Amino acid sequence: MEPRKLNSVSAGIAILTVTLLPGVVGGAQEPVDGPARPAPMQAADQLRQKADGERHGLPIETFAVAPGTKFLVRLEDELGTKGPKENEKFKVKTLEPLEAGSGIYLPSGAEICGHISHVEPAGVAGRAKLWLTFDEIRTTFGALPIVAEVVSVPGDHSVKPGPRQEGLIEGRSSNQHDAAEAAAAGAAVGAVKGVKDKDKKEAAEGAALGALTAYLMESGRGHELNLPKGAKLELELERALYLVKE
Repeated sequence: MEPRKLNSVSAGIAILTVTLLPGVVGGAQEPVDGPARPAPMQAADQLRQKADGERHGLPIETFAVAPGTKFLVRLEDELGTKGPKENEKFKVKTLEPLEAGSGIYLPSGAEICGHISHVEPAGVAGRAKLWLTFDEIRTTFGALPIVAEVVSVPGDHSVKPGPRQEGLIEGRSSNQHDAAEAAAAGAAVGAVKGVKDKDKKEAAEGAALGALTAYLMESGRGHELNLPKGAKLELELERALYLVKE
């Protein structure tokens, strides 16, 4: 072949190569259609699921909020030792979600209903005491029994939790005053036993529904205890809370 013809053929091949290459490269760089991969934080959020009251074939332990879990609540009613009477109802709302170890959780804003089980005004030189019993926590799928106690009153240094109720019934019935405290403590312990043994009849009949009595005490003598509406309490679960309705 003559040199002039060879040059023409080479030029044609070069032009064809240059024309094809951008298409090949462009095809390799086109993104594949489909859902984008979630970021690590998004993936973690997707593992959390709001409790809906159903087990979905999972074991009951999957829905357990562990004993010892602490969480903040807000008082929806004013409480104190001057006006309220025993058995008077009150409500609090959770300020934090309650989470089971499996990622299933109950959102904040759940309402917990309780009642005042015992009141001791300060009097002249005494110390004001207030026993609170938490009966149930209300969810979108129904009411659940809850066993909890007050462990602190954030922001109010004049109020503190008293001793655990079980300790009050050991060797403290020497007089009428101590006998009254022992009786109140015994009622709380008996109610807890009802929940532990899952006695449905006892749970249905008892207003406390196995709730553990929380004991608040005014640190200064002669002063009445007062917890205004909106005050925060820190609660601790004494028994597992199962986020399932059965």
